[in-house]
Amino acid sequence: MLAFSEGHPPNPPDVSRDIGLLPKAHLHLHFTGSMRPTTLIELADKYGVHLPEALSSGTPPKLRATDERGWFRFQRLYDIARSCLREPEDIRRLVREAAEEDVRDGSGWLEIQVDPTSYAPLLGGLIPAMEIILDAVDEAARETGLGMRVLVAANRMKHPLEARTLARLAVRYADRGVVGFGLSNDERRGMARDFDRAFAIAREGGLLAAPHGGELTGPSSVRDCLDDLRAARVGHGVRAAEDPRVLRRLAEKGVTCEVCPASNVALGVYEKHEDVPLRTLFEAGVPMALGADDPLLFGSRLAAQYEIARRYHGFTDAELAELARQSVRGSAAPEDIRRKLLSGIDDWLASPGV
Repeated sequence: MLAFSEGHPPNPPDVSRDIGLLPKAHLHLHFTGSMRPTTLIELADKYGVHLPEALSSGTPPKLRATDERGWFRFQRLYDIARSCLREPEDIRRLVREAAEEDVRDGSGWLEIQVDPTSYAPLLGGLIPAMEIILDAVDEAARETGLGMRVLVAANRMKHPLEARTLARLAVRYADRGVVGFGLSNDERRGMARDFDRAFAIAREGGLLAAPHGGELTGPSSVRDCLDDLRAARVGHGVRAAEDPRVLRRLAEKGVTCEVCPASNVALGVYEKHEDVPLRTLFEAGVPMALGADDPLLFGSRLAAQYEIARRYHGFTDAELAELARQSVRGSAAPEDIRRKLLSGIDDWLASPGV
């Protein structure tokens, strides 16, 4: 459960349906970051990996990634956690548990984001790593009933030629469950336009473009995602709230922002939950898909993001239902799954509240 610690949040509306029962799509979840803390501790013990207290205590670490030192610490913790994923069974376990957590939170569709180059050295190479990940996703989908696909993400800290290689790999596996191509890591490093060819390769191969932008840097990075990478979705995108022109472009183009409220606060992008501009984006007509980002490091999963919208921003159940609809519309889910989820959202809203 999400711990609300910053003062006393406003009272939720009188009618408050169970958010865990609200059907929704999850479009912003990183691979290693989806791991359960208990699983990380078990795997670290299995492989003799020493975990710093920030990862072994069971309490989300205190992070502030808005400066270079803070971002380095965040990446170091993530890299240590990733080093505990060494065998195909570890990958299968991670994916299965991520799917179980999403189902528990009401998700009917998950697009999990991964850079396979990060796992390739321990899994026999880039193609074997991709095969293992996709097989794990297929298996987890069968076992849990969750619609589940993969978004391959390049690393902004690496050379753009590596991104092109990843884009070609992603297109190669488009018929095996890869639905999109992204760009992650510190958006203060590397220009979006340096990766334009990689995104062109992905788009030409039928993949959705979903780069990160508008988190650690301002609205200009969102604009770059639109202009240089022709983004259909933007990972985070919250800093667009600082420029009405960028907000208007997002709304007019119907570009979905994958907003992760808990991580925005945990990383110091905003001081407290109330500061995350959910209302600004929503009222500007910008489609949003709330996401958990890295639950391992931020301590909350998908349903908790909707709880933040309810408690700290006064979203009514009707507005939460609309957020869930926006997540479904922004997804790469097949039409039959979209219809099922949208119908389930209507049923949730029609049900009696508490």
